[in-house]
Amino acid sequence: MDAQRDEEAAAAAGLLLAAPAGSTRSPAADAHILSAAFLFVFAAYGAAQNLESTVNTEDPVHLLHALLGGRAAGGDAAGAQARARRRQQRLRALHPRQPRPDMVRALYTIVPASLYLGFCALIIWVGQGTYLTSAALSHARDNNLPEGQTLGNFTGEFWGIIASTQVIGNLLSLALLRNEKDGGSVTGKNLLFVVFLGCMIVGIVLLCLLSKREEKGYNDPLHSSFGAMLESLKDRRMPFIIPLMVYIGLEHAFVWAVFTKSIVTPVLGISGVGGAMTIYGAACAVCALVTGYLTSGLYSATLIVSFGAIVQAVVLFWLLLFYSPMDRVLGAAAPLLIGALWGVGDGMLNTQLNAVVGLMFEDAKEAAFAQFKVWECGAIATIFFLSLHIMLQVMLVLMTASLVISFGAFLFLTIAVEKSSSAVRS
Repeated sequence: MDAQRDEEAAAAAGLLLAAPAGSTRSPAADAHILSAAFLFVFAAYGAAQNLESTVNTEDPVHLLHALLGGRAAGGDAAGAQARARRRQQRLRALHPRQPRPDMVRALYTIVPASLYLGFCALIIWVGQGTYLTSAALSHARDNNLPEGQTLGNFTGEFWGIIASTQVIGNLLSLALLRNEKDGGSVTGKNLLFVVFLGCMIVGIVLLCLLSKREEKGYNDPLHSSFGAMLESLKDRRMPFIIPLMVYIGLEHAFVWAVFTKSIVTPVLGISGVGGAMTIYGAACAVCALVTGYLTSGLYSATLIVSFGAIVQAVVLFWLLLFYSPMDRVLGAAAPLLIGALWGVGDGMLNTQLNAVVGLMFEDAKEAAFAQFKVWECGAIATIFFLSLHIMLQVMLVLMTASLVISFGAFLFLTIAVEKSSSAVRS
């Protein structure tokens, strides 16, 4: 009998681990598994993305940026380029040449791969936001907990772990390439990407273990369609929250494309970028975890968003009005402090906006998170493009104006929603 009970217990444990459709695993366990899976996947992906221009010296990554810059150039430079181009065309007519292999490789491999990666990223992040929100709300209902607080806890845990991938990925790269120059030897790079591949495989396996989550009244196929995303624009709340979605993309791209190039590198050099980004990631992770557990509903989320907006506004005004690169210890500490403060603001804004979207648009989660990622990705692309063509001061003015507009719209929305909820309760 004891042996039979042991076999039955082992079988039950195996079924719980496999988590087939309709599994009874707790939503909290699924949230932990989802966070762990994204930790493995994006520790590898983020580190590889940061190292791409260093270890991949043969592919013409920067050629695409140069082509974009050439199309947008103006004034006398454009006239000079046009004249030079006509001379080159006349020479090519006499001495035609085959296209450069690296340019052909860019057009036929990098561009399609980038488009495919962007399309897949949208699917991944929309699915993540929808699944995490569904798990949090299910956990709250099953255990008679406040939905806002539970969603804040789940969201804080997830985004805290995601932010920590900046730290883990950079440290992993540093450990495997620490004795190499110019991105590492072939052996070092191969070992690094084998480790990255192993991390991705572990993450994918963990994703396969997630339970299938279904909620009552949430089986309409239109919820997952492109038409539903467009339909969500008719929601009167959406125009007031979209500006903050856009700003989240702007501030992410700012730290990746502008902060590292214009603030860190002039003072600390290229070698200091990894350290600054590690501090940024650590600050973001800690704030996401802490503020996630401080969230109890829309009111607390609004307060945390307000504080995060103030922190980033202080950084922007500092850079715009008072900052200048300095030597010695104080000069070296300034970019690190800026990275830490920016990470604090990012951890608050990103975590709370995800929680607010899940709370406000509970009946249309896929459409709402799709809106979030579309606007965020569009803003990131905009900053990447503008960073090639405008000065730092102009970029700071643009960021400051975007922060003021987005925070004002969000504050107006949350106040209106709170008043409406109070009127209904009374």
